[in-house]
Amino acid sequence: MSDKEPVIKVRDLVVGFGGQPVLNHLDLDVRGAEILGVGGASAAGQSVLLRTIIGLLPRQHGSIEVLGVELARASEEKRRALERRWGVLFQQGALFSSLTVKQNVQFPMRENLDISQRLMDEMALAKLEMVGLSPHDGNKFPSVLSGGMTKRVALARALALDPEIVFLDEPTSGLDPISAGDFDELIRTLQQTLEITVFMVTHDLESLYTACDRIAVLADGKVVADGPIATMLQSEHPWVKTYFQGKRGGMLADRQMSA
Repeated sequence: MSDKEPVIKVRDLVVGFGGQPVLNHLDLDVRGAEILGVGGASAAGQSVLLRTIIGLLPRQHGSIEVLGVELARASEEKRRALERRWGVLFQQGALFSSLTVKQNVQFPMRENLDISQRLMDEMALAKLEMVGLSPHDGNKFPSVLSGGMTKRVALARALALDPEIVFLDEPTSGLDPISAGDFDELIRTLQQTLEITVFMVTHDLESLYTACDRIAVLADGKVVADGPIATMLQSEHPWVKTYFQGKRGGMLADRQMSA
């Protein structure tokens, strides 16, 4: 587990819709070079938290600091510079259907870098190789990709600018167990190799067990459990206890102990 200083600090955050709070005075730290898994029941606010941190949703109260920058006080120029230091993988991949795989990966480069097409091609192929895809895959269009390949292309695009933080929104949703396990292993390998911070929203119990250094569980608009898997297994919070100590959670715990 990382013992580094937080690279994301969320304090007293309130986000809601139609007068109904989803995040209710939530506090959370994300440490440098760790994989944080953010879990909870459906509609507990995990994706809302991610989208608020990256600026897609407005906050009603509280503060968010990323890489030492207080987002609410940052100028447009400083905000854009900060956004180049993180990458995002959205739940369904969010690839541009009219662009090839290689062009999708190059999209952040075109938007942010002043480099030649030849260098962009080399960089895109390197990112594809990093996530286990071939140069031949770079010429395909999203419509012919499997679910697993779509996620890998989206991850390659998230890594296009060599970010310090990667946000993953349900990265294994829709994948079969083998593909999901392979993707978890890929995330872990990339995090260790690149020493990046990973903020991963997931309902996948297997991912929380095998890929994450630390887990933050959301309920009632707040973080109700925070720590490694051992902390989750000792929690007395009703939802946390049911989720992590239920039949499937117990099987995973037994398997982890015997590994």
